[in-house]
Amino acid sequence: MALFKAHYNLEKNSIALVIAIILAASVGGLVEIAPLFTIDETVETTEDMRVYTPLELAGRNIYIREGCYACHSQMIRTLRDEVERYGPYSLAAESQYDHPMLWGSKRTGPDIARLGGKYSDDWHVAHLINPRAVVPSSIMPAYPWLASAPLEVDDLSDHLVALRRLGVPYTEDMIANASQDAAAQANPDSAGAGGVVERYGEATTLRRFSGMPRLTEMDALVAYLQVLGQLTQAPYAAQPADTEVLQ
Repeated sequence: MALFKAHYNLEKNSIALVIAIILAASVGGLVEIAPLFTIDETVETTEDMRVYTPLELAGRNIYIREGCYACHSQMIRTLRDEVERYGPYSLAAESQYDHPMLWGSKRTGPDIARLGGKYSDDWHVAHLINPRAVVPSSIMPAYPWLASAPLEVDDLSDHLVALRRLGVPYTEDMIANASQDAAAQANPDSAGAGGVVERYGEATTLRRFSGMPRLTEMDALVAYLQVLGQLTQAPYAAQPADTEVLQ
């Protein structure tokens, strides 16, 4: 009763109530903010982590534009059933270059944090054009226009500049060649293909992702989907040898 009486008296004193609210909010704020001062020590980094190529970044932008994140999360939790189904749980370092983050737990469709390399390019193209063609029970909408829509590459340098301001280590050379690199990654026989590998590393995939001779939004989106979970191999190094990933 004494506690209720004290609370009642506090409510009658507006100044004291305001002070009490500020103190309570400060405690909550301190608990959330204080750990950020040591974030450099608490979040691990990986030596082999690479940035998105311009083509992959364009695909990510299309992925966000089409609202794919509303049905697919990119965050495998440490729960055993998730690890067995999707693969190694997600590391914070894997998303250090993602702006915005595409985490979450809303899964109308499966989590795709480890989608890269699981299916062929042809499978992804067919799936995006008509999901029911490869997954009869799918409720995913179709995106057939991606196969014919030409990819806009002229503003990719601006995207890289913006991301560099947010801490993504894009170099001046990467920024200057962004448009050419996007086209060259989807055309391995082009003169600029070697420059893509030189700037983004030997792990960079060069191929016609859509199977079409001209660069389309399908190339960009498939390139992005195929790199999910492949920007670093750190999560796989920690994968228990006896863990079976369900297909």
